[in-house]
This record gives sequence, C-alpha cells and structure tokens, in this order.
Amino acid sequence: MRFSRARLGAVERLLWSRDGRLISSIAQSLPHARVMELADSGWCVLAGATELTEALVLPLAQASAYGLADVDPALPASERYVIALGNAVQVSGLGDRIGFDETPEIAKRKVLDYFFALKENHHVEFQPIVDLRTMEAHEWECLFRPHMPMLPQTISSIVDAALAAKRPVDFDMFVVEATLARIAAVAHPEPIGRHTRFGINLLPASLLAPHFEASAFADRVRRVGLSPRQIVVECTEQQAIADIGRLKKQVRALRRLGFGFAIDDAGAGYASFNVIAALEPSIIKIDREIVSRIGNKDSDAKKALVEAFVSFSRRIGATVVAEGIENRRDLLALQEREVDFGQGFLLGRSSLVPMQPRHIRAGRELPLAISTVGAWDGVVRTRAASSR
Repeated sequence: MRFSRARLGAVERLLWSRDGRLISSIAQSLPHARVMELADSGWCVLAGATELTEALVLPLAQASAYGLADVDPALPASERYVIALGNAVQVSGLGDRIGFDETPEIAKRKVLDYFFALKENHHVEFQPIVDLRTMEAHEWECLFRPHMPMLPQTISSIVDAALAAKRPVDFDMFVVEATLARIAAVAHPEPIGRHTRFGINLLPASLLAPHFEASAFADRVRRVGLSPRQIVVECTEQQAIADIGRLKKQVRALRRLGFGFAIDDAGAGYASFNVIAALEPSIIKIDREIVSRIGNKDSDAKKALVEAFVSFSRRIGATVVAEGIENRRDLLALQEREVDFGQGFLLGRSSLVPMQPRHIRAGRELPLAISTVGAWDGVVRTRAASSR
C-alpha cells in the first residue's frame, strides 16, 4: 500500500521518494508543487490534495517506491509536515531500510537534515539592546531565522533537534558561519561602525566540545574582518551543564581574547545563581518570564528577583539586560531598579539590518546617581537612582 488513509478536510498532500526521476516527473506534471531535497534522505513533493493523487503518481512511478500522506491541518504548523513525512516514508515500505521510524528522535534528525540542506533559505535579524538610561542602542543581538517551507520550525525546535541528534556543535558552527558573514556585511557602514557589539548564541555543549578552542573561534571572527571585542557570546542553556569547571575555563579564555560573555534566560531553567556565579559572565540576561508584567501592582516577587539580579551583578562586575520588555509600565519598573539594558518589542523589533531603537518618552525623569564603570567594556555610565 502506498497511500495512507485519507484525512477528512486535508487540503495538502505530501509525497516522499528516493527516486529522483519520479520526483522530476511529478514536478513536470505539477509545476506549482513544492519540491525539497532532504539531504541524503530522498525528496518530498508538497501539493494540493486534489492534484497530488494516486491516479497521477502511479503511472509515473512504475516500479519506484514512494509514499503519499495527507497533511493534517488540525496539527500545529511546526508538526504537521514532520508527521506527514513520517507517514509517507512508512507507507512507502522503505522506513526500516533507511532507519526512519515514527519515534520523536528520528523525526528530529530528519528536521535537522532538512535545516542543513536549506542553507540559502535562512537569514539573520538584528534586535537592539538598549541602554535604559540614555535609551540608545548599546548592542544588537543576532537572531537566526530558519525558513523551512515544508517543515516550518522555530529556532528552539531546531536546537532541540540538534541536541536530540547529538549534533549541537554542527548546528552552532552552521549558525555562527552565517551570522558572522551577515555581521561583517552590516558592521562597517556608518552609523553602525566598526566598534558596535553583536550577540551570538552558542550552546554550552559546543563550548564543552573537545575540539572547541577560544583562539580558533577568535581567528574565525577575525577572518571576516571583525574583532572579538565586537562579539558577545550568549550561552543559552537547554540542558544541565555537564562540566561547569571546563566551561568556566572556556569562558575565561574567551574573555581574555576580548569577547563578552552573557548568560541568557537567567532565572529560568538551568540558569541559576550558582551557575552564574561559577561562570562569572560579563552580562546577565534576565528571562522574559520574569520581566513580563513586572510593572503590575501584584508583582512584588518579580521586582525582588530583579533587584537580586542587579545586586548580584554589581558584586561580580557584570551588567544586566532585561529581555522581553513590551510595555512602558514594565520599562519604568526596570529603570527604577537600575537595570542597565533592555530588549523587547517596545524598544525595537528585529530587522534584517540593525535599526536604531524606538524613541520612548520616559514615564518620569529618574534622578542621577554616581557614575560607575561598565562590566566588561570599560565604559563609564551614569545610573538612574531608584525612586522606590
């Protein structure tokens, strides 16, 4: 049997085969169909359910193995095509030969293969990180945006796939190469300038890889015409860190070469005070769940937690970035607690080129306090005194 049971309401259908000639014949018969190569795992064709039919495919296939499956529109977009692909491979009868079954681990490996195969599809966006005293851009975080038409995925789901497939280093190096090339393309023209900083995300697993060397990473940055001082390595924790001691050595090596180092999503998951204290980052990025609604009257616990992060950061010589700022009330609450920098839709959305942040009128003027020295760039900045 080559066709899975028809699904009520299906408007799209997916065909999988390893026979390139069959795929070519179908593409000629259906010029509007989407055809995607899945690395070394064959091809997919996606078309309307009324067009991509058994009656069309069977005469073209002759002895070629293939599988047809309906795409379930009731499933989330991030899942429906992966599941349809799994079903199509299974009904082709070749699932056992290519090591493809319906387990989540195998599906994630296929997602990762597809991601790597579409190198030219993806792009990088830049979101400003804003000095909450001057409301000027201090840095831009580089956000890698995957574009996978037949298997739509968020970057988080691809990170999960890389971890499940035990290929975090391959994933990170793929993203880093594309990101550095894009930074090099936008960093030099004014008003961006050669000294502007950019944040790049790396997984702890990559930093802990036996062959990772901070000096080699610095050389890679220099090869595209950038300086390590322009790059902030943001460590995003998806799993518990296996070797804090080794990671600490890698962080120190990066910082000696001029890189900034940020702990991302502080206060969530594994980014605890103990981990932060051990790694001694130059930047602490407070998770958006803590920042969200911090300006509300019933958010005393969140306010206390942010105050603890600010106090903690001062003791270890770090600066604080609040992520996910989406309204003026939250912004003011963060300014009152002397948070150094902010990031979020209120201040500026991500864009294909670095854009200056939105002009935000302060809710009320904050009195000046003494000047203090920034954590890792040596810049003297004036902090706002708390009006609590």
